[in-house]
Formats: sequence, structure tokens, C-alpha cells
Amino acid sequence: MEQIIPFNKPFLTGKETSYIQDAVASGKISGNGKYTKLCHSFFESKYGFKKCLLTTSCTDALEMAAILINIQPGDEVIMPSYTFVSTANAFVLRGANIIFADSMNGNPNLDAESIEALITPKTKAIVPVHYAGIACDMDTIMALSSKYNLYVVEDAAQAIDSYYIGNDGVKKPLGGIGHLSAFSFHETKNIISGEGGMLVVNDAIFAQRAEIIWEKGTNRSAFFRGEVDKYGWVDVGSSFLPSEIVAAFLWAQLEHLEEIQNKRKAIWNQYWEGLQPLKEKGILKLPIIPNYATNNAHMFYVVCNSLEQRTALIEGLKNENIHAVFHYLSLHKSPFYEYKHDGRELSQSDFYSDTLVRLPMYYELQENDVKQIIQLF
Repeated sequence: MEQIIPFNKPFLTGKETSYIQDAVASGKISGNGKYTKLCHSFFESKYGFKKCLLTTSCTDALEMAAILINIQPGDEVIMPSYTFVSTANAFVLRGANIIFADSMNGNPNLDAESIEALITPKTKAIVPVHYAGIACDMDTIMALSSKYNLYVVEDAAQAIDSYYIGNDGVKKPLGGIGHLSAFSFHETKNIISGEGGMLVVNDAIFAQRAEIIWEKGTNRSAFFRGEVDKYGWVDVGSSFLPSEIVAAFLWAQLEHLEEIQNKRKAIWNQYWEGLQPLKEKGILKLPIIPNYATNNAHMFYVVCNSLEQRTALIEGLKNENIHAVFHYLSLHKSPFYEYKHDGRELSQSDFYSDTLVRLPMYYELQENDVKQIIQLF
């Protein structure tokens, strides 16, 4: 039987289990210990994030953000329809009405130029999703935030080590631009901890409360720093922080961030160059990276010309033991939300739902594997 090329394969650096053993031997495995602090310091130092808090998932980080900006029943939150359900669920749980924006023509990210027409007196926040680690038009989004006094929560689940280049020429890390942001370390991401995420607080007004919400609504962290003489229940919250076992695994990955990124970018570039002839013939479309964005090689996708073409492509690759997958289905057409949606057609979101294909992308994917995949198109 031919070797199967999976869609994803988690990469281990070799230090994960030894760091986990170290955490266990320390007697402190419940969270917010040595490895959690190492991870927080890494992100705050490397990317200039104001405050970082590891979470058990990106979903949890988004739910924390919704609490922090005080989402209330009836508030409206603008986000793309072409995204994962967690983006919307975090705000729906607080009673928000989701106002879905369409994707761009040529890029699955939300069309920033369409946002202003969706803003009403009930609008509370904009949630841009940096699809495939490619930046949304953050200058336009932040200008709308200032104009209408709205919060911006970046869904940076796929965007580690990727940047936005603003109109001022300054390169800013994704997740470091909005008031708050959320990252994922799920096993399908560039840097992983199995399950895991992180809330980034960029606006100092949220820093203290974020820590309280993170610790079940208590001021426990302040107590252990000696800032208060006892701790108690002071706000809403939940158990959002992960164990030291998760943080130890993540730290082993972060130590190899540059190596992992370089390998993924090499694979991405091989796909890009190898599929150019098909793009030039109009057989399929390749990712478009705007001049304000960098590429972190989170995924490589192609866009087919029709649903039928996509179905045939995925099936053809499967017959050769290659696992490619389609991605999101438009949330505004989901069984849960289609009757709550305001009825607007979101043609670009639907187009990507029908035509986008994600190709295998993982650290151990070999050059010959990529050649084989390209030859089967």
C-alpha cells in the first residue's frame, strides 16, 4: 500500500516530554507556574504584546475577550461569515447578535471596506479574522474603531509570527493591533500544545480584569504576588488557564519557532512555484497576499473554479492516499444562525465555502511529497 500523506502531522521538537517531566517533578502542574511564565515572557518580549495569558484554547481566549469588553444581550458584533464557529460562539454566549461581513474578492479575509455600512448604534465590536495568517486591512478597521468608539478583537488563531505593514510603514505583529486578540496552539497550527490558546491584552485598561477573569473571577494572582493580603471572588470568570503540562509542551515548541517557520515557508514556496502553471492557465487560483501582509505559512490553499471541480480534486487526491480538505462553511447559512442572519447575500464567503481546498502542510512533509501532490493536479 502506498504511503498516506496526511493533511496534518503534529511536529515534536524532542524537548516536550522532558519539560513535562520537569514540570511534574516540580510539584507544580496546576497552571501559572514556571512554564506558563516562560511562554508569557516569550510573547511579550518578542512581539511587544502588553500582557499575555495562556488559555486552554483559542475559544477560551475569545470568550474572555467577550467578557472583558462587556458584551450584553442585544449588542452587535461584526465579523466574517467565513470563519470557525468559535469566533461567533464566544460572543453569542454573552447574548450578542452577530452581523456577518462578506469576504474579499481574491482573499478569504473579511472585506474591511464593507464594515462601515454594517455599523449601527448597537455595534460594540469588530472581530477581524486573519485567515491563513494573512493580515486583514487593519488600518481601515482601526480607523473605524476610533470613529465609532468600537472595540477590536483580533482572531489571530492562525496568525502566530505574522505581521501587518501599516500605512505608516511600521510592521506590527498580528494580535498586537486590536484592543484584544486570541491565538490558537491547536495541533493543526504552526506552534502547538495539542489544545491551547492565548489571550493578548494590548489595552492596559483590560490588564487587571483579564487576570481576574482568567483565575475564576478571583484576585488570586495578585495575592501570590503579595499585592493583596487575601484573595476572594471579585468578578465573573472561569477556569481559563491551562496546566503546566500544556505550557511545558508549548515552551518546547516556542524554543524552535524560527526553525519551524523556516521549514513551513519552504514548503509553502514549493507549492506556490509548482502550481503557478495551473494558475496561469486559469485552472485554479492561488493565495493572494496583500502588500500590507506577511506570510507565516500557516496553510497552503488553492481556490477551484466550482464546487464540482473541488469535489473531484479532493476525491482524486484521496484515491492517491493524499488527504486534502475543504474548510469553513459560511456561518450565516449554518443551521444555528441562518434564521438569525439579516438576509444579506454574502457571495464571496459562499464562494470560498464551495471552492477552497487546503493541501497537506506540516513540518515533516518532504520535498518529494510536495512534488507528488503537485503532479496529481
